[in-house]
Amino acid sequence: MASSPPPPSQVAALPRSLGVFGGVLLTLSCVTPASSLFIVVPPLLQSQGSGAVISLLVAAVLSLGVGLCYAELGTLVPSAGGEYSIVGQVLGRPAGWLVFVISIVSLLVIPPIIALGTAGYLGSVLTMDPAVAGALVMVVAVAVGVLDIKSNALITGVFLGLEVLAAAIVTVLGLTHVRQPVSTLVHAVVPDGQGGTSPFTAGLLISGLAVAIFTYNGFGTAVYLSEDLRDPRRSVARTVLWSLLAGVLVITLPVVAICLGVASPDQLAAGDLVAVVDDWAGSGVGTFVSLCIAAAILNAVIVMVIQNGRVLYASARDRTWPDPVNRALGTLHPRWGSPWVATLAIGLPGAVLALTVPIDALLGFTGVVVAVIYLLLGVAALAARRGRHRSTDAWRMPLWPLAPVLTTVVLGYTLTQQSWRDLLITLAVLAAGVLYWFAYLRPRTGTHWVLSLPADQSPATTTAPALAAATTSPEHP
Repeated sequence: MASSPPPPSQVAALPRSLGVFGGVLLTLSCVTPASSLFIVVPPLLQSQGSGAVISLLVAAVLSLGVGLCYAELGTLVPSAGGEYSIVGQVLGRPAGWLVFVISIVSLLVIPPIIALGTAGYLGSVLTMDPAVAGALVMVVAVAVGVLDIKSNALITGVFLGLEVLAAAIVTVLGLTHVRQPVSTLVHAVVPDGQGGTSPFTAGLLISGLAVAIFTYNGFGTAVYLSEDLRDPRRSVARTVLWSLLAGVLVITLPVVAICLGVASPDQLAAGDLVAVVDDWAGSGVGTFVSLCIAAAILNAVIVMVIQNGRVLYASARDRTWPDPVNRALGTLHPRWGSPWVATLAIGLPGAVLALTVPIDALLGFTGVVVAVIYLLLGVAALAARRGRHRSTDAWRMPLWPLAPVLTTVVLGYTLTQQSWRDLLITLAVLAAGVLYWFAYLRPRTGTHWVLSLPADQSPATTTAPALAAATTSPEHP
């Protein structure tokens, strides 16, 4: 019989050196307001016109419900594994594993999708092939990502200042060049690109909601940082909610200004927001904004790589892979205290993808993945106040179960309205995960897959060894 690998308690722990302010800087950098505004929002403006503002406001309300779930569950299960550890602890290991599978695919795909936009915003000062620029951004992000978390917070904080400045410039310019009536935000119209418009409908709202939600995606990064944060059972909730509020403001206000400041709805149909800025203030300001966006893209990719490395590190601690792989991915850098092998393993393939695969076509798929993960978090938030989690010392959301019920129902319906292509890709990824579960994890569950927490943050009523034993007992599916 094969011997069991070392218990989770023997895996080196991440150093707790991050406060709420540093956590918000890193988390808001992952929301990446400027790159969301200039990369994710333009397709929404093209398909929904000024109705994109309504979609973003509805998405903000849904994101608040998800944020409350993140805040409660992230303090209940403060693990670098993020959503997969949370769902696995609350709903059971099979559900947690499926969340990990779809998460890890999106973690591989989303950073290079964002990175590929860099060349377009450097075009005014430097001509580069988009694939090469995207790969370089991925390599730089990985190099920064292996540093200690305090250095990461400082670097990303500087870049974040630039992207907030860019969003502020767009907001001020749009509101000082108002050309469309305010009523266009309420009675929204969709441009056809030929001078005509059509009404914004509920069907268009629902069809674009997954992308609108993806626009704010990133505030959940706080739960990935819960092993870096001091006193996570208090600081995680604050970090999640402050980051979400800041992200909604920094993204939505410029979109309102753009919809009011365009010369005609056809400018929204073109989807070129830098051209809109050029129209307002000239090419010099447009170039500055473009360079700020390029910095924002790099910033976002850095934080995503940091976050993604921690997810892979947590999966190694949970003994998800063969023992040699677990030992490698669970290694911390002796000087920086970062999971450097896991960071390289999740980040460098992104550079290869940026060079070789047209992965920007998978934007819709990533929106579906985010919606699926949020839905499962809503279900976990409904289940978290029973059993051994009921007495755990954790931040608790107000008006429970209103937020998780509404979030689960709306997201469930939203998923039924998404593209069959994106849904089928998601199902294929889940099917691969199910095969791995039955072929490797399930037969070895008794000794080789334990959903763990860092020893200093195990639930107050359960010691770390007892928790590990509980998660492998027949009573804990």
